[in-house]
Amino acid sequence: ILVGYCGQISLGTGAFMAIGAYAAYNLQVRFDLPLLLSLIGGGLAATVFGVLFGIPSLRIRGLYLAVATLAAQFFTDWFTNRVKWVTNDSPSGSVSVGALSFFGVPIETPAQKYLLCLGVVCVFALLAKNLVRGAIGRQWMAIRDMDVAASVIGIRPMYAKLSAFAVSSFIVGVAGALWAFVYLGTWEPAAFSVDVSFRLLFMVIIGGLGSIMGAFYGAAFIVVLPIFLNQFLPAFASTFGLQISTAAVSHAELMIFGALIVWFLVVEPHGLARLWSTGKQKLRLWPFPH
Repeated sequence: ILVGYCGQISLGTGAFMAIGAYAAYNLQVRFDLPLLLSLIGGGLAATVFGVLFGIPSLRIRGLYLAVATLAAQFFTDWFTNRVKWVTNDSPSGSVSVGALSFFGVPIETPAQKYLLCLGVVCVFALLAKNLVRGAIGRQWMAIRDMDVAASVIGIRPMYAKLSAFAVSSFIVGVAGALWAFVYLGTWEPAAFSVDVSFRLLFMVIIGGLGSIMGAFYGAAFIVVLPIFLNQFLPAFASTFGLQISTAAVSHAELMIFGALIVWFLVVEPHGLARLWSTGKQKLRLWPFPH
């Protein structure tokens, strides 16, 4: 989200999630830290990793930066597969976490896991909202709009770009640790493949680059659309006496995602967030547009 405010797009988001997850795992296993400190430690490890791979943003931007940050994904895949210390010398390469507790409260049921994730999401959403409203957020947006003009008025491009990568990497690292601990429980390096990075990128593109609410819209869209297609396409085909297999539904899902991404990039680069904002403005004037 915040990297979008600085006009940068990263294709290595899954790598930052993996760094956060494995760092939190090692902190909990080797140092017996509580869940909260493990999540924060995973976020800090991802911050360092993100700043290192964000250094190319000082010289390049746009698609070239997206390709450069893709190197982080391949490096992380190699690192987590080859360095056995990361997985606590696990022969299979998979790791697992034990029982979770938050301030002494056990996290066992799906409702408790949901409330924990919801609380973390709310905290980080408020943090991101306040950041982009403050001075540092104004610097990010100035760099995004025109970095040369921003540097002329006294904004340091290096500080603005690297701070955007640092904050974004911290949030993504905590998200990766939370996803691994709460949702997966047991995972291996393939759980943070390049497909995860692309799905996160699709969420941001469809929801809207540089928008807090757009990230929520994009995530909801990515989750709801497959459920809708699995229910709608077979029912729609059955009305014409046809049968659609599960594989055909999955292929249709990929085609629809691809078409939507092209449509949003060409027609509405700001995604669902801009469409929602435009719709609200029109509803304020309806039915008297003048």
